Amino acid sequence: MGSFDLKVVLITGASSGIGEALAREWAYHGAAVALAARRTDRVERLADEIRAKRGRALALTCDVTKDGDLERAVAETRAALGPIDIAVANAGFSVVGAFERLALEDHRRQFETNVFGVLRTAYATLPDLLRTRGCFVIIGSVSGHIGMPGTSSYSMSKFAVRALAQSLRHELAGRGVGVVLISPGYVKSELYQVDHRGQRHPEAADVVPRALRMPADRAARQIVAAVARRRSEVVITGHGKAAVFLQRHVPWLVSFGVKTFRVKGRPNPGGVEVRSDERP
Repeated sequence: MGSFDLKVVLITGASSGIGEALAREWAYHGAAVALAARRTDRVERLADEIRAKRGRALALTCDVTKDGDLERAVAETRAALGPIDIAVANAGFSVVGAFERLALEDHRRQFETNVFGVLRTAYATLPDLLRTRGCFVIIGSVSGHIGMPGTSSYSMSKFAVRALAQSLRHELAGRGVGVVLISPGYVKSELYQVDHRGQRHPEAADVVPRALRMPADRAARQIVAAVARRRSEVVITGHGKAAVFLQRHVPWLVSFGVKTFRVKGRPNPGGVEVRSDERP
C-alpha cells in the first residue's frame, strides 16, 4: 500500500460505521484526517483518540444536506491541515419500506443526503483535489447494482451515485483526479438502526445474519487499499461480490431467487409508517 504520510483526508459521516473506521485506518497510515459529521461530540472524541496516538485530526460539525456546510468544512480543513488530497463522500442513510407506503418526501429526504450530499462534497472539495491531483471517493452500495423489494428509494440513490462516479471518472482523468466508487455489501454499522426519517433507534436489532456482516475496520482496510491503487470500483464483502456478479451475468437467476425465496428489504427501525395523506 502506498504511503499516506502528509496526505489530508476529509471524511463525511465520520461519526460511526465505515466513516469512523476509515478515519482510524488513514490516521494509522500517516494521513491527517478531517472528520465531518452532524454529531460533533462523536467526531471530537474520535479526533482526541487519534491525536492521543500522535496522529493529526480535526473535528468538524457538518451536515451534508445544508448548503454551505461543506464549503466551510473544506475551508477549516485547509486552514488547519492543508489542501485536501482525498475526499470521501460517506455520509448516508437508508429509506426502506414498500414503495406504496413511502411518500415523495421520503424520497426527497433520501436523495438530499445520499445524492445531493455527495454532490455538495464533490463541488466543495474539487478545487483542492485539482490542486493536489487527489482522489474523490464515493461510498455507494451493492444496492447501487441490484434493486430489491422494499429498497426502491435507497437503491435509486445508490444507482445515481454510481452513475456520477462513472461520469466524473472520465471527466477528471485527464486532470489528474482519481474517482473511486466503493460498493459495500453488509458492513457492521448503525445504518440498520436509522429509520427513513433519519432517526436512530439503538434498540433495533440487525436482521442481517452475523456471518454476513463484515466488521467496519476490515472494510476500511480494503477501502484504503483500493484508494491507494486508485481502483475504479471495489465491491466489499464476498456476498456483495457474488450478488453483483450474478446481477451482471445472470440477472434472470437473481429475479428467480428473489421471487422463489421472497427476498425483501430490512424492516424500518422504529416501525415508522407513512400516513395516507402523506402519500403522493
